[in-house]
Parts: sequence; C-alpha cells; structure tokens
Amino acid sequence: MLALKLVPDIYYYDTFAQFAGEFRLGKGDILITNAWMYEPYVKPLGLDLPVVYQEKYGAGEPTDEMMDAMKAEMDNYEYDRIIAFGGGTIIDCAKVLACRIPDKVADLYTGKVAPERIRKLVLVPTTCGTGSEVTNVAVASIPSLDLKKGIADEQTYGDAAVLIPESLKGLPDKVFATSSVDALIHAVESFLSPKASPFTEMYSVQAIRMIMEGYKKIIQRGGNTAPNREDLLKDFCIAANYAGIAFGNAGCGAVHALSYAHGGAFHIPHGEANFICFTEVFKLYMEKQPEGKIRKLNAILQEVLECGEEEVYDALDVFLGKILEKKPLREYGMSEEQIDTFARSTIENQQRLLGNNYVPFDVEDCRKIFSNLI
Repeated sequence: MLALKLVPDIYYYDTFAQFAGEFRLGKGDILITNAWMYEPYVKPLGLDLPVVYQEKYGAGEPTDEMMDAMKAEMDNYEYDRIIAFGGGTIIDCAKVLACRIPDKVADLYTGKVAPERIRKLVLVPTTCGTGSEVTNVAVASIPSLDLKKGIADEQTYGDAAVLIPESLKGLPDKVFATSSVDALIHAVESFLSPKASPFTEMYSVQAIRMIMEGYKKIIQRGGNTAPNREDLLKDFCIAANYAGIAFGNAGCGAVHALSYAHGGAFHIPHGEANFICFTEVFKLYMEKQPEGKIRKLNAILQEVLECGEEEVYDALDVFLGKILEKKPLREYGMSEEQIDTFARSTIENQQRLLGNNYVPFDVEDCRKIFSNLI
C-alpha cells in the first residue's frame, strides 16, 4: 500500500515579490488570476507576461464553459508555463488548461479524452481552504449535463505549489471562513478514510489542531475579522496545505459527495456547501459505528471544544457557527421533492468520494441526511 505521495515541489515565501524573483516570472509564462490580486501584488513588479482574469469569464466555481472561454484567450499567446495565482476556481481551471484540449473541456470530464499535460504548472493559492495546489483533483460543473464532477489524474498535478501567507490578507471574512472550514473538513474526512496511513494521519491531525486552535483565538478576540486573524494567516495557510496533502492521498468522503448536489443546484460556495452537511454526516457515522476510529477523531476535537464525547458534534456546530453561519437548505431554495433527487444523484455520481467513507452509505442514508438539513 502506498502510504504517502507528494508530487508538486512545495515552496514557501513571505511575499509574492520574493516568489516572482526566485521563479523568474516573465517571458514564456502566462498568469491566471483575478484583478483584485493582480493590482496589489503583481502590477507593482512590472512583470512582462500576459494575464488572464478568471472573473472575465464568470463568477463562482469552475465550469467547462468558463475554461473553454479562457482557453480561447490563452491561445492568443505563446507560453510554456502557467502561473495560477488565486483560489480554488483558478487553480482547478489551470490544472485542466495545462492539458491538451482537442475540442471541449467537457470531453475531459466525461472521459472522452484522457488528460495529457503539455505545459508546466505553478499553483499559488490565495485562500486557505482547497489544498488544491498539492492534489490532482480538478472539479467543475458541466451545465449542459447538469453535473458537477471531478478529474483526478496523474496529469493534473502541478509542478510546484507555492505558499504565500501575504496573499491571504485581503480575504473577505466569509471567504476566509468558507475556505478554512473546507480545509478542516478535508483534514477530518481524510483522517477517517480507509485509505489513510500513519503519514496522512499525521498531516490530518496537525491540520485539525492548527485550524481549531486558530478559530479558538479568533473567537476569543471577538470574532472573524481581518485584524483578529492577521497574525494567524501563516498557520492557516500551512494547515490548508497539510489538509490538502492528507486528502490528496487518503481522499474525502460523504461530506464532499453530498455537497455536490446542493452546491451545484443552488450555486453555493464549495466550503459553505460542505459545511452545511459536515456534522450531520459525522453524527450518522457515530450512529453506525461509534466504537471505531471515529473515537480517536472525537478525542482530538474534544481537546479544543472542552466537552464530552456524546456532545462533540453539537458542540462543534456551536463552535463553528461563531466563524460561519450554518443555514438550512430550504433557505437556499431546496424543496422536499429534491431530497430523493439529491440522494440518488449522490449515489449515482459520487462513488469516487463515497468509497472513502468511514462507513458505507446508501440512498436511504443520503435521504436521511438531506431530510435533516432541509
């Protein structure tokens, strides 16, 4: 059994300027980013390279249509290396755009075309959540097929992952919350995955502790604001990377699998969609197999929450609710009739993730969770 695999080289810099200097950004590169990241961090450096702004082609999470349009612009330039400087949307898009795309991006997601890397790829995250810079997973919605799906292939790894805590300074409060909660869920799900090893568990546990202790400090300081978390950005940046290493090897499970249904239907940000069903999944795990490995996870959470094991997930809901509001799915537009549709869609389309569950889930389990969340 392979215990741990790390494909990208991992770099750390305090500032974007340090990174740009050491990586010699310029001719032969193309930058994919957002204007609000380009203006403060890249523009002052006067770099000679074309820039593609992701927001020009749509807001929110990646779609095949967004990537097709970005590729059309990128085809106007000569370049050997893609620099992706942004959140999960930009990083996932770059993983696909670094591959050969004979016709449409959707062909890669449907399996019609196998991924084939043709460009060098440098991934620089500007949130503290997805961990995508160290995984080979690239998720996208395919509106024409009413589907949200992920690619996970050797060809979609980056060549380098670059951590720069400075780039987290401008995160809106909610984006910080949704991205860091996503990192916590990555760490927790990968810890319980049947594919976990002592090496991935080490990364999972450290990420859980760093994020939970960081949240505790933020809450003690009065809540989730930029000043209250400024000195913690390095910890959150590294913790998200640790969580990415863990889930990139051990995988995520039912929380992510379930979240694709409502996340795609109601355009809910990825971390928020996961957060909605996080504790409900783990409560069901406890019902099904309370004496297994989940007890080790509970002990880790109890240290921070200072509660008994029987109340750990209720206490976690209250604790995380001080960082990010948790709302019922009906407030996003979900109806009772969609419970069965979402449950069946999860079982039919998300077996890649459900295979990493702590215990198996069937349609009835998914129905139960969606019923409790609406």
